[in-house]
Amino acid sequence: MASRAAKEALFDQFADVAKALGNGRRAELIDVLAQGERSVEVLAGEINQTTANTSHHLRVLARSGLVATRRDGNHIYYRLTSVRVAEFWSALRDVAVRHVAGISDYVDAYLGPRDGIDTVSREELAADLESGSLVVLDVRPRAEYEAGHIPNAVSIDPMRLYDQIRKVPRGAKVVAYCRGSFCAYACEAVRALEAEGVAARRLEEGFPEWRRAGLPVETGTTKASATA
Repeated sequence: MASRAAKEALFDQFADVAKALGNGRRAELIDVLAQGERSVEVLAGEINQTTANTSHHLRVLARSGLVATRRDGNHIYYRLTSVRVAEFWSALRDVAVRHVAGISDYVDAYLGPRDGIDTVSREELAADLESGSLVVLDVRPRAEYEAGHIPNAVSIDPMRLYDQIRKVPRGAKVVAYCRGSFCAYACEAVRALEAEGVAARRLEEGFPEWRRAGLPVETGTTKASATA
């Protein structure tokens, strides 16, 4: 008969992985790292924490097997250990939104009203890309765009959003995307575009989900910025 003590130890290990995400800043770190590798210093800025606090959170995630590291000179870089970690994070968010009472109020408070924002699925966007009739906007930091983006997407710096979208042709059909369903950049871009009289939609999810679905991806600076 299997050992009860061994089973308890095994399930305690499973629980430790979930416990590693039992902190909002660590959950944010996983969300950022789903976009790609980052240094500790960059991650600290992303989650508005000191480098020391960020390093502590990253060590907890590393002990649980969720992130891995590499050193380059004086800098330490972190990444998710596998695509399964990103899928785990995506599933956790989905369960929370579907089953935790009141969480939609927090989503609305963060992303703002979305009733008037039209969305497009990955499948629809992939089909429309072939027609060449769309302007696709990647509303993420430039480093994330260069690490990987939807083919022919135009890089829009979220910190200069309102200046850059004025360069988008008024007759264009636009789709904006960012880091995922709970990233505010694409929603803000769609609202700003519509205020300028441009028809715009938001990708239902974000670039990580697009990439995990095996859809085409480009890297580097293959498309000029809207400011060019």
